[in-house]
Amino acid sequence: MKKAFLILALVGSGAATAQAQSSALKLNLFSLAVNTGAVSFEQKTGDMTSFQLGAFYTGYSIGGTKLSGFGITPEYRFYVTGEALQGFYLAPYLRYQNFNLTDDTNYGGSSTKNEASYSTFGGGVNLGYQWVFKQHIVLEPFLRVGYNKGSVKVKSGGDNYDLGSFNGFSLLPGLNLGYAF
Repeated sequence: MKKAFLILALVGSGAATAQAQSSALKLNLFSLAVNTGAVSFEQKTGDMTSFQLGAFYTGYSIGGTKLSGFGITPEYRFYVTGEALQGFYLAPYLRYQNFNLTDDTNYGGSSTKNEASYSTFGGGVNLGYQWVFKQHIVLEPFLRVGYNKGSVKVKSGGDNYDLGSFNGFSLLPGLNLGYAF
């Protein structure tokens, strides 16, 4: 009888621990595909709210163009279902990004190196669903809908930079994997 009670107490305390977590540290798996490390820390602020701070660093290159830089994304989450850190959420966010751009172009045998810096500020809404499993594992698919506006500061070379999805409206899907504690 004592053995059964002890096992029941341990199982009960494990279930209670799974629901009592108030923080999570996460890594965006999708960002790894483009040579970017994106991490976020989420802290419960109320029964159905939390604050998350995300940061990334990238060293991405395509063709002769290299992009390196960082960004920071604070967001405040409202959990519509479940409780903070568990369930469907809506989260307004802000984002600051700062990049260095280098483009090595080759026209008719002559090489030109263009360099510029680009910084942007924007915001939007993050929509997602987050699960916290008993082993403290966090799984979170999300979709950010946002708008960024920035400026290019040319250091050398031409001034023809296509900023693509870094300027204007954007959709950014992601998949975070992490640990809740």
